[in-house]
Amino acid sequence: MRRSFRPLAAVAAASAAVLALGACSGPTGTAESTPSDPQSAAAGALPTITEGKLTFATSDPAYSPWILDNDPASGEGYESAVAYAVAEELGYSAEDVVWTRATFDSSIAPGAKDWDLNLQQFSITDERKAAVDFSSPYYTTSQAIIASPDSPAVGAASIADLKDVLIGVQAGTTSQQFVTGTLAESLTQDPQIFNSSDDTVLALQTGKVDAIVVDVPTAFNMVATQIDNGVIVGEFAETTGGDSYGIVLPKGSALTAAVTAAVDALRDRGVLDELQKKWLTADDGAQIPVLK
Repeated sequence: MRRSFRPLAAVAAASAAVLALGACSGPTGTAESTPSDPQSAAAGALPTITEGKLTFATSDPAYSPWILDNDPASGEGYESAVAYAVAEELGYSAEDVVWTRATFDSSIAPGAKDWDLNLQQFSITDERKAAVDFSSPYYTTSQAIIASPDSPAVGAASIADLKDVLIGVQAGTTSQQFVTGTLAESLTQDPQIFNSSDDTVLALQTGKVDAIVVDVPTAFNMVATQIDNGVIVGEFAETTGGDSYGIVLPKGSALTAAVTAAVDALRDRGVLDELQKKWLTADDGAQIPVLK
């Protein structure tokens, strides 16, 4: 799903670090050795589509909060910011980053690619790994609760505050697993289960339920495009079972290990957390509260 949210700040700068990468025969080749001199893996030495450049792909259009104003080169939006942070970690300046567009389905299909890395909220799955490579996750979804402005759920600061709220959720989703397996034990009313996303949204709009639970990216999209004056009350701290988003690379890419190391370094230094705080926010710029 696509999301539409408000800009907050330009991309956070990550500390530049040079990652060693083995020699290879081309952009989708397999590394054969690790150079002893880390500088040999600097920008221009990596086996990219265009020498000295790092080419990222994203969708067209790309939506906020992932890419702001459909302009990935701006560095604004969570995925754009992650891309430039990864590029810097690999030794590339912003001027050496090139953007192109690719459809979601073609990006995860087998075959040659005209890009080095691709970000457009790709969930990491075993099925997709058969056709493309993934970096380690740069984002793992959690669950969020959405309500109408006059719902009793609005203003909740904890799970305990939701005990009397009638919750709706779509059947067969990770959201349902969270609601029925974790949240329900704190509720005085049994959650209402609906067959589709549309039915779940309609139940909220018509007052059949007080609030609905969906994953955070879907919540962004729903309040922007489906639910007039919808409120993201908060997100839940639990991420077990959430979808993990990874950077896609061509199958067998010699860049996969280096890109994974870059993502891991950004995560370990807290850069990814900071970028999420900057870009994955409510319309008014406020950080979505975490309900515990």
